[in-house]
Amino acid sequence: MMRRKLRLRIVVWFLTLFGFISAAEARSVRVAIPSTTHAVLAFTTTKEKGYYKEEGLEVELILMSAPIASRALVGGDVDIATVGGAGLPPLLRGAPLRFLFTTYNRPMFWLYARPDIRDVKELKGKRVGVSGIGSGPDSLLREILRRNGLEGGREVAILSLGIMPTIYSGLHSGVVDAAMLSPPLTFRAEESGFRELVSFIKQDLVELQGSILVREALLQSDPPMMEKFIRGTFRGFLHIRDNRPGTIPILARYLQVKEDLAGKAYDQVVRPAMTQDGTISEEMQKKAVEHVLKRMDLKEPPPLSKIFDFSIARRVGAEIQAKGWRPGP
Repeated sequence: MMRRKLRLRIVVWFLTLFGFISAAEARSVRVAIPSTTHAVLAFTTTKEKGYYKEEGLEVELILMSAPIASRALVGGDVDIATVGGAGLPPLLRGAPLRFLFTTYNRPMFWLYARPDIRDVKELKGKRVGVSGIGSGPDSLLREILRRNGLEGGREVAILSLGIMPTIYSGLHSGVVDAAMLSPPLTFRAEESGFRELVSFIKQDLVELQGSILVREALLQSDPPMMEKFIRGTFRGFLHIRDNRPGTIPILARYLQVKEDLAGKAYDQVVRPAMTQDGTISEEMQKKAVEHVLKRMDLKEPPPLSKIFDFSIARRVGAEIQAKGWRPGP
């Protein structure tokens, strides 16, 4: 009896020790996210489902606007930024960054304006709200203005308003005449009588969102951590892509809407804008860079290999698929 108790105590001691060691070895990862909307759904879902913890990672999602997130990444204040378009300007100026993964390749933004503004050309002399100068929505806005013969920043004032609820408040209160919005605030704008001028998801533009952007130095110094982060994220990505019923409640919670509205956002925006496997082709890579280059008036971009590296994502994705992994409920 005494020996049995002793053996039990030894087993408990080892299990406790192992638990402490595991907790101590969990790698802390600071991740900048520009919103808590569908744009970062792969990361919030991965964290919520515990996929990062299963990889031995303690991931902290830190909310900050996309341009600030890019600067925080360059400065080393965060390990990873989940921005897309906002990461391109510093990268094209020579910042040592790489895109390793992207959830979406189609722009999930809408340009809404006061009811009396009937088309993009009527924005001349008006004010338009975006999350930040240099952000993805800012680049998209300037490109659509250019296509309509207007120059953003000169003929159309572009105001940096921060996160999406603040942008909508700016439109609603009259601080700006138009705004770059994403769901669910597009639904609110429509209900409030604002006019949809442009649905960017229908345009022939490539816009990265829900991406994994890192410093080259971290990619070289800690490739195992990056592989674990991408593997966890890829499982969250598959959960969104292949499990609509399991994704809708998560989406509703983060968008702070009812599930029927979250379902509408999933069907009309989230699923159509997703990449197939977290990567994009070389042709799409060129398109993603194209309109940002025009805005920055740069003639020669860096080689695509200095901007994108999807090798880890492709390898990890192939391994997960080969094992037949499927998202749970």
